[in-house]
Order: sequence, then structure tokens, then C-alpha cells
Amino acid sequence: MDEFKIASALPVSRRAVLGAGLFGAAMLASPFVRRAAAAEDNVLYVNTWGGDWEAAVKKFLFDPFTKDTGIEIRTVSPISFAKLSAQKTTGVYEFDVTTLGVADVARANAAGLLESFEGRVDPAKLWKGAVYENGLATHGFATQLAYNASKFSSGGPKNWADFFDTTKFPGNRSLQRHAARVLAIALLADGVPADKLFPYDLDRAFASLDKIKPDVRVWWTAGPQARQILADGEVDLAALWDSDALGAKKASKDPIEVVWDQAVIDQGCWIVAKDSPHAENGFKLINHIGENAEGLAQFCIADSNGPMNPKSFDFIPAGIAKTMPTYPEHLARAVMLDGAKLLPQLDDLTTRFESWVGI
Repeated sequence: MDEFKIASALPVSRRAVLGAGLFGAAMLASPFVRRAAAAEDNVLYVNTWGGDWEAAVKKFLFDPFTKDTGIEIRTVSPISFAKLSAQKTTGVYEFDVTTLGVADVARANAAGLLESFEGRVDPAKLWKGAVYENGLATHGFATQLAYNASKFSSGGPKNWADFFDTTKFPGNRSLQRHAARVLAIALLADGVPADKLFPYDLDRAFASLDKIKPDVRVWWTAGPQARQILADGEVDLAALWDSDALGAKKASKDPIEVVWDQAVIDQGCWIVAKDSPHAENGFKLINHIGENAEGLAQFCIADSNGPMNPKSFDFIPAGIAKTMPTYPEHLARAVMLDGAKLLPQLDDLTTRFESWVGI
């Protein structure tokens, strides 16, 4: 991402790019391809992250859909908000369906880039909160607190207020260089209740961040980077994704404790691009994913995130379920990002945050 100094040579994860949409950033992609819908009635083009993510979604969500419907799925990667926007402008479609985080879904919906779910998806047949701004929210991942327990003999931090208390809990810290998630953490640390979090009180958020800035050793930009610096002892406390917190716990020679209270959860949402040639096939896929609780469960296990469909937990072993951010006990203690309420602030909070980090 051009805006940021990459602090490590580690590869940028799909979550980092998904989150980058909150900054208005997007990855560039291959040239657009014009397709004639009439010639490919049994085809659907889906934008994916590629790699292991694509392998998991193909095995557990796409292949069952093709088996049941006869509609072939052809994939295009990587995911890009820029491509989604350009397609609507040019009328040249490289893909029909993609997945976005909640802020990008809200932004795309406001810009008229998404097909309406009205009459094509029945919320009554889905779980509570499944339909989000003309997107199907299927899986979630959390930014949570983790720390090296060997550094805190009297007990470590239990919430974001403790994380921001550098007197009681001294040590090097790490936060993601991601405005929307970090500002949520800063406000929670300052005592803002979860139900009063959105839209952000920006002055209060930055005043809270001022208190901790000298102790933030690394502003991480990729999940594996955050995992490594905590596991290696470069930092003592970190706010990082749930899968990387678990990875650090497994990799570190020191005991790493993970805190689920006040985890900040973002969601992956499936959308159909406005005026795409295969929009109806796209809604067939979205409805199929919404009905395939077992397939979603297996995808979430493979991709180390959590299903938003509660029925999916019927197909997940208890030991694995308890490591997922959407496990009912964890979800009840978490905070869900609300992209729709943040939408009017996104440009301002991003610009201000980047200026603040660079000071």
C-alpha cells in the first residue's frame, strides 16, 4: 500500500487489504475483460483473494454450489474495490461477485456499486444481521488484545483501558496502522460504551491515542508481522487479529495470553456488482452460501475466522469453536464495527490518523 511504510518484508495478508478499503486504498489488478452474458449463462465470475483463501472457499462453498446448480465458477484475484468501482463506470465486467469488509460494503452501497438484495435474498430465511447494506455477512475476524504473560507477574491487562495504562502495565506495544479499528480501541480504552461508539468522537479518540503513542513500538501492516513481533518478544503487548494471536501463542517460547473482552470484529460480506452480466447467478451463489451452514463452518475452520451463521457451530468441534471470534461467548463480549455509521467520517478519520501517526 503506497500510503504506508511497510515495516517488514512479510507478505501482506488478505485481511490487511480488506481493511485497506477503510483508507480508500485498493490493489491494482489485471486488465478488464468484456464478456457477453448470453454466451455464458452457466458461468459466474467471482473475485477472490487467491492462494489458500481461494482453495478453501472453492472446496467448501463454490464446489458444492456448482454441484447443486451446474453453474461454473471462474475466479479472478486479487480482490479490489477499485475494480468494483471501475466496472460500473466502464461497463466492462471482470467479475460479478466479490467479498468486502463492512466499511467497503457501506461505501460501495452508498456509491451505487451494488445490486439490491430486495426480492432476491430473503432475510427471514437467514440469521439475524445476515444482510448488511446489500451484502451477506458470512464470516468475522477480530482485533484483540494479547500479551506476554512473563512480563506481568501480578497479572496482565484485561481490556483496552489496561492496554492504554502504561504505568500499571509498562512495556512496548503494537497496534495496526488502520484508522477505523485503532480509533475504536482508543475510544473503548477511554471509557466510551460499545453502544455509543459510532460514529466516532474523533477529538476524544486522538486525545486517547496521544497517551499511548510513545509506547507503540510498531504500527503493523500485515498479520504475520504482528504475530512475529509478539512471539519473538519485540513487543510485550499487541492488538492483533485473532488468528495471529493464536499463532503467536503457539510459536512463542514465552506464555502468550489472549483477551476476548472488547475484541473489535469486522465481517466479510458477499456482494453482487451493480449491472453485472450474471447478477442472477450471483444471487443464486449468495443464497446457496447463506443456506450452507456446514460448508461455511468448514471454510471458517480452514481460513481461521468465525462464522456469522450460528448454525455453522453445529459442524465445528468444540475445541476449535472456542478459538473463533464469533463463538457465542466471545461474540457477546465483542464490539462489531459499523461501516454504515462510519461512512461520513471515513475520509476525515483516515487522513487525520495518517497525519497523526507520521508526526
